[in-house]
Amino acid sequence: MDVRKVVVVVEDLDVARAALQWTLHNLLRYGDLLTLLLVFSPPKSRSKKKARLLRLQGYQLALSFKEICNSNFFNVSQLNFLSTQTNIEMIVTEGDQEGGKIVAMVREIGASVLVVGLHDHSFLYKVFLNRPRVREAF
Repeated sequence: MDVRKVVVVVEDLDVARAALQWTLHNLLRYGDLLTLLLVFSPPKSRSKKKARLLRLQGYQLALSFKEICNSNFFNVSQLNFLSTQTNIEMIVTEGDQEGGKIVAMVREIGASVLVVGLHDHSFLYKVFLNRPRVREAF
């Protein structure tokens, strides 16, 4: 069985947490690599202090998602074997809100699956609305 690389987009929204829990219970399997990816918008000012604060807040949010993994999935007694063979990595990076950075990171990681909680401000939602060919496919 090949190792799958699964990327879950981290956002401070309930739909993102639900997407992570769905991934943990329906998609992730023994030996897979789970990447928690958070892309934050660059600060409007060029202040290094603000950028550092955004990065820290993003890292704390990613840690809360990792805690969801540990508490809701990996500590279940019959699934303990998964915790030793399933790796979780966190990536917190600066990028655009149109999804370009997310796509670039998914390609760089070589992920086979991307999981995103869909909401009104999601980059996927914007792509769907702004691209007639995509809309027509559905």
